[in-house]
Amino acid sequence: MNKGSSGKYSSPLRATVKGISDLFKKPKDEVKLLDTDRLEGKNILITGASSGLGFEAAVQLAKRGAHVVMACRSGIPQQGEKVQQLSGSRKVEMIKVDLSDMDSIVHLAEELERKTLKLDIVICNAAVVPAKSRRTRQGLEEMFMVNYLAKYLLIRLIIQRKMLNSSDNLIPRIIFVSSESHRNPKLFDWDNFGKYREYSMGKTVELYGYYKLLMTTFANELSRRINQQNNTPCSVFALCPGPVNTNIAREAPSIFAPLLKLIFSIFFRSPKVAVRPLIYFSCSSEPEGRPIDYLFLMTRKDMDEKSMNMENGRKLWELSEKLLAEHGIEFQSL
Repeated sequence: MNKGSSGKYSSPLRATVKGISDLFKKPKDEVKLLDTDRLEGKNILITGASSGLGFEAAVQLAKRGAHVVMACRSGIPQQGEKVQQLSGSRKVEMIKVDLSDMDSIVHLAEELERKTLKLDIVICNAAVVPAKSRRTRQGLEEMFMVNYLAKYLLIRLIIQRKMLNSSDNLIPRIIFVSSESHRNPKLFDWDNFGKYREYSMGKTVELYGYYKLLMTTFANELSRRINQQNNTPCSVFALCPGPVNTNIAREAPSIFAPLLKLIFSIFFRSPKVAVRPLIYFSCSSEPEGRPIDYLFLMTRKDMDEKSMNMENGRKLWELSEKLLAEHGIEFQSL
């Protein structure tokens, strides 16, 4: 990261305090999620769906009639069976994927293609908050890979293999679970893009916000490249669900774990409540046809201007493409 990156999300304590303050001054709901918003006949892929927000999304979207594919590293098959029980739907399946491993992501795309599934909605939800840096199989840093590059790779594979459903009455939607912490970094660290770096818990939250900035910048650039000349073949949405009471901080130092668990349970929202903007973007007809959109809780908001900058988007796209090419994964131009 660069020296200019510090602020409201630069430490676990600051991030927790900021999350709590956001809830106390949360804006009035601007968009509405209706019980009549249904998804019969729609295929939805959700990453990181074995727990937390992704699990709750799987339950609620299955309840609304969707065929839900849970792409997870763990919890197979018990979490899928639990989603079936809670939703009352049998249209739920699980596919194993390790988002820290490029080969595993390619295998996920191959498995989806083998099933001849046409995806109506892709939800990129998975994220990690490690206690320290860890190398992936390909030698990259795990949080960089899972929280950003895996999403770029997966979406490019889905588009290149033509797995989005463009023949029905609903425009395909790609949804990124982002965070307001994407506003915290002051600059992009292009010179060190993709390079492995050592860090400990004190740096984790700061890097978490930086990778959310990369992901949100990717969302904007993706929309620019696929939605041109007033034509929207695929909507690209991003959202911040606010602070959620999940196990994402499970690697926090044991001395802080009881306090964090207490704070999360008292002040943070349950996944059942926090998932509302994700469900809205998945099934509401109101954002239909929008090329790009962002929600903070249930209110529309501009993304950070750095993420919307065309030059930043182009630079990120090219660096991501180059990095994957170095690992033998190449794409047709988009």
